[in-house]
Amino acid sequence: MTRFLVVPQWQGSSSARAMQLVDGAQAIAGDLPRAACQTVEVPLEAGESLDSGVHRLSALQHCARVQLTALAELADSGEPVLSVGGDAGVATTAALAATGATTAAPDPGAAVVWFSAHAALHDADTSPTGAFDTMAVRALVDDAVPRPAEHGLDPSRVVLAGVRAIDPIEERVAARLGLSVITADELTPAAVVAAVGDATSVFVHIDLDVLDPSAMVGLSDPEPFGPDVAAVTACIQALRQSARLCGSAITGFSPPTPADAVADLGAILRLVGALA
Repeated sequence: MTRFLVVPQWQGSSSARAMQLVDGAQAIAGDLPRAACQTVEVPLEAGESLDSGVHRLSALQHCARVQLTALAELADSGEPVLSVGGDAGVATTAALAATGATTAAPDPGAAVVWFSAHAALHDADTSPTGAFDTMAVRALVDDAVPRPAEHGLDPSRVVLAGVRAIDPIEERVAARLGLSVITADELTPAAVVAAVGDATSVFVHIDLDVLDPSAMVGLSDPEPFGPDVAAVTACIQALRQSARLCGSAITGFSPPTPADAVADLGAILRLVGALA
């Protein structure tokens, strides 16, 4: 049985609707099996940058520590964990934990497939906002961004899928580090399976902004010309057939009203079902 860890973190978001990420995470949690669901308490305070150039870093570091403790406790059960955000920083922490990067023995066979409209490959010097969600993927693979782990991941094991908002600076970072980038136009089950290669396990993150805005209302940073829910779930199913799922995350649900949350939950629960 899949366990669900709800982390209603908003401090890593660059969206004007960042606080609504709290509502979004809680709305998703309300439709999950109560017995399989655990919530991380997230402070409402913004926190300080700690002279890092990353906005609200102190709050993000606190949340990551609490999230990692909860993930470690859930790992003892041997059951897969789906982390529900909140902003994309929740997925960064979950991916590092699931692949062993937060321990002394990272799994060399683990891959991360990060479904998102945005590349998230900035650092504190290049980010247009200073928000962690513009750096969330870079933190997985590069010491240039603060991360809650002793080790980073091998960039060749990280796949960006569904991307359609990528700055020239981010394109250069992806090329330099050797990350695989699958654009929205290129997104197929065969493409994502080929990109993970011989990986024996895979962590899958769904930032809901990977979806086309026609698929749901509650996107914190929508980008046009994305895939629909069926296309993303087909990719997830193909990945699960090619490698063991070692963990997953869903982030970026920012419903403007409770009615919008209810309307969007059908699409979100289809993605939850594909991961769980």
